[in-house]
Amino acid sequence: MAKAIAKPTSEKVTVKKAVIKKATTKTIKATTPNIEKVAEDVLTKLKALNLEPQLQADIEWCLGSYRNDKNPAGLYEMAERAFGLFKTEQARKTKGITSKLVEEVEKALKNR
Repeated sequence: MAKAIAKPTSEKVTVKKAVIKKATTKTIKATTPNIEKVAEDVLTKLKALNLEPQLQADIEWCLGSYRNDKNPAGLYEMAERAFGLFKTEQARKTKGITSKLVEEVEKALKNR
């Protein structure tokens, strides 16, 4: 009994297209700053410089709230407050406030 030759199906083509689409979506997401990561970076910098203990507490609370309900409204509000503080401290030439950090916060705020 001879075996029948299998014809190539279009399934392989669609699988490859799906993989390509998934890869490009990941690269787009990687270039936009994540508000949770930005908030954690801001919190780390505030703690390192011992600035604004009330803002630190607010960011910690908002991070916990965001992790529970995935509503980033509070994180954006705290990022705005931190952005203003960082701009002021950068004008005072405070060590540790880098322009990269300020730009990262600004990008996160623009990508709401």
